[in-house]
Amino acid sequence: MGHNPAPGADMVSRAVEDYLKTIYTLQQDGSSATTNAIAERMGLRAASVTSMLQQLSEQGLVEYRPYRGVHLTEAGLAAALRVIRRHRLIELYLNEELGVPWDRVHEEAERLEHAISPYLEERIDAKLGHPGFDPHGAPIPTSTGQLPVRDLVPLSDLPVNTPSIVRYVPDDDPELLRYAASLGLVPDACVSVLDRDPAASTISLAIGYQPETRETTRVHVISQDVAHSVFVSRPSSDQS
Repeated sequence: MGHNPAPGADMVSRAVEDYLKTIYTLQQDGSSATTNAIAERMGLRAASVTSMLQQLSEQGLVEYRPYRGVHLTEAGLAAALRVIRRHRLIELYLNEELGVPWDRVHEEAERLEHAISPYLEERIDAKLGHPGFDPHGAPIPTSTGQLPVRDLVPLSDLPVNTPSIVRYVPDDDPELLRYAASLGLVPDACVSVLDRDPAASTISLAIGYQPETRETTRVHVISQDVAHSVFVSRPSSDQS
C-alpha cells in the first residue's frame, strides 16, 4: 500500500507555495515584502502572516526579520519559480488549447497550480512548444528556474511618435484585461503615443501602428492609469 500523507499536509504545501509566490511577486513589483503588504495581497490577518513567515524561516525558505520584511532564500526562490512556472503554463494552456479568455485564466490557474504533477507540467510545456511567456506576456520560468531578461517601460513613459511593442499586461485585474483586449492592446501589438493631454491625464495612442508604412489600425484615447499598467519594450537610444 502507498503512503498516505498526514491530514492537512497538502494544504500546508499549498499555503507555503502561495506565500512564496506572493513574496516573489511583491519583490518583482518593486514593493517591500513586509508583513502588512503580504497580508493585504493575500487577504489575511497580519498575525497569521507573521506566524507563517516564522515557519518559512525555520524551513530555510525565507530570511525574516520582524518589522523589516522578508526575502526569499535561494531555496525559497527556486520553490517560488516552480509554482510560478506551473501557473503560467496552465494559463497559456487554458488560453491556447481550451479557448479560455485571458481575463479568466489567472483565476483558473490559481486553482490548478497546486494540483498538477511534475509529469503533467512537462507534458503541457511540450504540448505548447516550450513557450517563453504566458498569455499576458509574463515570462515562464524554465524547468531549471531561468527567466528571460527584458527591458520594459510603462506605456505611459513611451516618448511621443516612438513606436514600440506591447510586452506585458498584468493578469491580476480582469477589468483591465478586458478593456485592453477590446482596444487590441495585447502582447506583440505595435503601439505609438501620438499626443498627451496632461490636463485630462490621457494619451492618444495608435495601436497596430506600422513604422515602415506609417499605417495605423486604431487610434484610441486612454487614461494615464491604464497606460501605466501596460508595459512595452524600452525604445533603443538611437530612435528619434
